Amino acid sequence: MQIKRDPVDEIMDQWGLLKPELDRSGMAVVLRVLSLSGTLSERLKGILEPAGLLPFEFEVLSTLRRSAANGLTPTELCRSAQLTSGAMTHRLDRLQERGLVRRRAASTDRRSLLVSLTAKGKRIVDGILGARMSDASSCLEGLTRSERAELARLLRKVNVGVQDVI
Repeated sequence: MQIKRDPVDEIMDQWGLLKPELDRSGMAVVLRVLSLSGTLSERLKGILEPAGLLPFEFEVLSTLRRSAANGLTPTELCRSAQLTSGAMTHRLDRLQERGLVRRRAASTDRRSLLVSLTAKGKRIVDGILGARMSDASSCLEGLTRSERAELARLLRKVNVGVQDVI
């Protein structure tokens, strides 16, 4: 089956004519990943809009939903979401104001806080999760199950390699 050309093909063809000595293979992958990132971000915004959530808010809520029944410390949330503590504090303030998370003193150390989902926060995450998973699957309909697994493996390898450089 012939795969249709995408805009990146044209970009790579143009660079090939202008600078044939350069290896364009890395750029072909990076440009496609960036294009996909933008498209997938827009799709996610559409899924979250009815719930009045932004992607970063859903990330915090879904991290809490899948990670810990008793809650996570803000530091653990920062690590999971790869955010600074200042950014996380702002996000938690917004989510708490909306009644989606609560903060409470940890039972083992009253100086430490635990953040957990409220019942409302849990309902919202659970209500969105099916649509989120379904959308992710529909984006990959053109791939077989083994191709999806291979793509996930390769992207993991790239992700780990890039993270090791940072």
